[in-house]
Amino acid sequence: MARNDGIDRTFARNQDLPTLDDVAKVQEHNEREKDSYSNQDIDTTQTHRNVHFKKPTDSYAAMFDQMIADGVISTRGLKADAVKYGELLFDVNSAYFHNHGGYEYAKQFYADAYKAAVEIVGGEQYILSAVMHADERNRAMSEALGEDVYHYHLHVVYIPVVEKQILWSKRCKDEALRGTVKETIIQVSRSKKWDSKPVLDENGNPKLNEKGKKILKSSYSVLQDDFFNFMRAAGYTDVERGERGSTEEHLTVTQFKVQAEQQRLEAVTGQVAQAERGLENAKAATEKQKKKLEALQKETKAAKTISMTVQDIEAMGKKATFGNNITLTPDECDTLKRYATNGILFNAENERLREKLESAQKSASIWKQRYEKLHEQYTELKQKAQPFMDALEIASEKVWAFINSILARGKETQEHKAPARKRGQDMEI
Repeated sequence: MARNDGIDRTFARNQDLPTLDDVAKVQEHNEREKDSYSNQDIDTTQTHRNVHFKKPTDSYAAMFDQMIADGVISTRGLKADAVKYGELLFDVNSAYFHNHGGYEYAKQFYADAYKAAVEIVGGEQYILSAVMHADERNRAMSEALGEDVYHYHLHVVYIPVVEKQILWSKRCKDEALRGTVKETIIQVSRSKKWDSKPVLDENGNPKLNEKGKKILKSSYSVLQDDFFNFMRAAGYTDVERGERGSTEEHLTVTQFKVQAEQQRLEAVTGQVAQAERGLENAKAATEKQKKKLEALQKETKAAKTISMTVQDIEAMGKKATFGNNITLTPDECDTLKRYATNGILFNAENERLREKLESAQKSASIWKQRYEKLHEQYTELKQKAQPFMDALEIASEKVWAFINSILARGKETQEHKAPARKRGQDMEI
């Protein structure tokens, strides 16, 4: 996710797909099989630009069953509720691609990212689908730049597998075979595929803690490292790794959107504050001029040379002996000139300040309306996501599959209820 700090970062995330229902939902989203989407930023007029680096030959579930039948993978020894599917998502902030030319650059970047996915998964044969989405509009950047900007990212659905050796048991009649390798299978195993790895020192040896136990590194942190290092080696040296030790390696779709909306809210809040400061400055300037006027009026009353009433001014001058002309003394003439000049200047200044104040009030009103609308949307989204985010903070890795399943069901309910909408902003991943 973009941090608005001018740094482009790579992100790689892994998401378990615990149930066939989860698999079906991901397939509908990735392959754009639905007629409408709850994410209003999906622009179906641009779906033809999505790029498949590996196109599925059937449904994900049917492809899995065929791989079992062909002996490519094995579920021997797995529990009935074991996680058999996973999805990798590779991502860089939208500004990175926009600044490098957009769509064509993104296609090449993710073609190379797909090569990284093949290495991470362990072989292309275990990948069911790999598609770059180019039809999800980045609303914030589009509004800021006045043109459509799309968020390019790569979805890779795969089967998590490990190589497992099957040994001859102690019941084997041939004693020489007991304990030796009987056969090697490619076993479906999410837990072994994403097991934590030991942290190595400069000599390649595992680091130990104070108790002499190996220091382990989260498998998702390893995933971030592998993707970053691969893309750097491929020539993309102007990107940085996603922040270490952050929860970004475990972000759910809901959390991702909450953070995106929070960033938009902060941006608009800043603009509202700026408009309100402008309004306050205009008010302060007006008050300052009022005080100056009041002070001048006090000085005027106190000054003997200009301390006359309206009647005094009207009484100025003497009618000439011949004709209708009025004659003024030099002092009277100077006094009238000062009054006239000051009056014109103050009228002009007060009119300018009045227009400035009205403009600032109008601008502040517009931004306040935008802020209140966005704040209402953000609050609603945050309220919906808060229980999940609270649970994620205290949940151990063992309950991740359970929480992801709940989030997926919640998303399905929203999609069934939400009508088709026109394109909008943020990304759905």
